[in-house]
Amino acid sequence: MTENTTALVTGANKGIGYEVAAGLAREGMTVLLGSRDRERGEQAAARLRAAGGDVHPIVLDVTDPAAIEAAAAALTRLDVLVNNAGISSPVDRPPGATPPQALRDVFETNIIGVLMVTNAMLPLLRRSPAARIVNVSSGVGSLAHHTDPGHYMSGLPPMATYPVSKTALNALTVQYAKELHKDGILVNAAAPGACATDLTKDLPYKITRTAADGAAVIVRLATLGPDGPTGGFYDDDGIVPW
Repeated sequence: MTENTTALVTGANKGIGYEVAAGLAREGMTVLLGSRDRERGEQAAARLRAAGGDVHPIVLDVTDPAAIEAAAAALTRLDVLVNNAGISSPVDRPPGATPPQALRDVFETNIIGVLMVTNAMLPLLRRSPAARIVNVSSGVGSLAHHTDPGHYMSGLPPMATYPVSKTALNALTVQYAKELHKDGILVNAAAPGACATDLTKDLPYKITRTAADGAAVIVRLATLGPDGPTGGFYDDDGIVPW
C-alpha cells in the first residue's frame, strides 16, 4: 500500500460501513464513501473530513447498473473495495413460509449488487499494485454454525433470506478469490459480528458490540500485506468455519 491508496466502501454513510471508512482513512487512504442518498453521503464524508480523513462521497446504489457504471467511470484509481452494502428482509421467515420475492429482494443487494460493483471496479483493481476486496458477510452465513448442536446458531429460528444470502456471499467470495489470485488480488469475507446498528435495532435482545468493533476485522482484511490470505472467512478471532 502507498500513500496514494484509494478505497471504496459501499453503504458507508452509517453503521459498520461508516466505521470502515473511518478506519481506512486513519490508515492514510483516500476513501470514497459510497451511499445511495447523496445528502447523507455528503454529511457522513464531511464528518470524517472534519476528523482529518481524506474522505469523499460518491453516490452509489448497488442495485442500479447505471449508477455503478457512472461511479466506476468517475474513478481513475482503486486499490481497495469493501462490499459492505447489505439489507435484511422484513419477512425473514422459515423457507416454507417465505415469498419468493422476499428472497429476490435480499439477493438483489447482498449478492447481485456485490457482483455488479466488483465487476465494474475490476479494471481499476487489476491495475493496482496491491488490490484487496473484502465482502462483508456475517456469522449467520456459516453452515457449520447452524448445523453444530453445540453452537447457539443451531437453535435460531430457520430463516430463508438474510442468512442464505450471506452463505451465498461466502461462496461468491471464494470464486472471486480463485479467479483473481493470478492478478495478486486478495479477496476475503468478513464476519463483523452482531453490532448495534440499524440492521439489528429490531432484534429482541440488547447488543453492546459497536459498529467500530465490527469494522476492525474488515479494516484488517483490507490492509493485508502481500503474503496475506485469500478466499477465507474471518472474524476477530480468526477463521470462521464455512
